[in-house]
Amino acid sequence: MSLLTILLTIFLPPVAVAMKEGIGGQFLINVVLTLIGWLPGVVHAFWVNSRGGSAVT
Repeated sequence: MSLLTILLTIFLPPVAVAMKEGIGGQFLINVVLTLIGWLPGVVHAFWVNSRGGSAVT
């Protein structure tokens, strides 16, 4: 992960997930988790960005 991705993951978790996965299921899950509490959103964003899944093309 780049420094920009790490900073976005910490400060704006939904934006970091949207950059990696696009606007879809993972993004909506992250928005809900971030609204529940900042920490669950950050943990989910780190999980999404650290796994070797799909990338928006």
